[in-house]
Amino acid sequence: MDRRGRGSSGDVEPYQLSKEFQDVAAVVASMADDGPVDVFGHSYGATCAPGAAGLGAPLRRMALYEPPGPQAAPPEWREKMTAMVEAGKPGRAMMSFLTEIIGLTGQQIDALRNAPLGYDIMPIVSATLPREALASVDLTALAGAVAVPVFLILGDTSPPWAGEITRQLTAALPESRVAILPGQDHLAVDSAPGLLARALIEFFS
Repeated sequence: MDRRGRGSSGDVEPYQLSKEFQDVAAVVASMADDGPVDVFGHSYGATCAPGAAGLGAPLRRMALYEPPGPQAAPPEWREKMTAMVEAGKPGRAMMSFLTEIIGLTGQQIDALRNAPLGYDIMPIVSATLPREALASVDLTALAGAVAVPVFLILGDTSPPWAGEITRQLTAALPESRVAILPGQDHLAVDSAPGLLARALIEFFS
C-alpha cells in the first residue's frame, strides 16, 4: 500500500501518525475475508504495522524490516533538519536524512532518483520527511500490544540504530525471531529483493 502522501494515496492535514496505523488496519481488514492477513513492513511502514496490530487488525503474522524510532534521528540532527526545512531547504534536509541517518551512498541515491515506473521517491521523501523525522513513537510500547508472531529483519551493514531497535523489539515482543541479511543495509528491498523474498517466504509459509 502507498502510505499517506506517497504514490497514489492522498494526504490530509494535520498529519497524525495514529492515522497511518488506522490506514494499515483498514487495508488489512479489507483483505481478511478468508482469515487473518500476513503483513510485511519496511522502514516507516514497519513502524505503522505494529501500530495497526495494537488497533486489533486481523493479523496472522508480521515481518518488520528496520522500523525507525527516536534512536534513528538524534536531537542534534533533528534540530539541524528543522532549521533547513524552516529555511525553505527541504531537499537538503532530505539528503542529510538519506546519507547521515539511513547511510545511503551517492550511487544508492542515484538509484532512487531513477526508480522505475516514474515513481520518483525523491520529491515524496522531501515532502514527507519533516513530519516523519519528528514523529515520536515508542516502538517497545507498540510491541507490547502485538499478539502475533513477528519476524524482525536486519541488514548486517545497516546503521547502528537499526540493530539497537531490533534488539529492543526482540526483548519486548511476546514471540519473535530475527534474520540478519548478509551484505545488506536498510534498502535490501531494492538491492537484494530475492534474498529478502526468500526470508519472507520461509517465515510466512
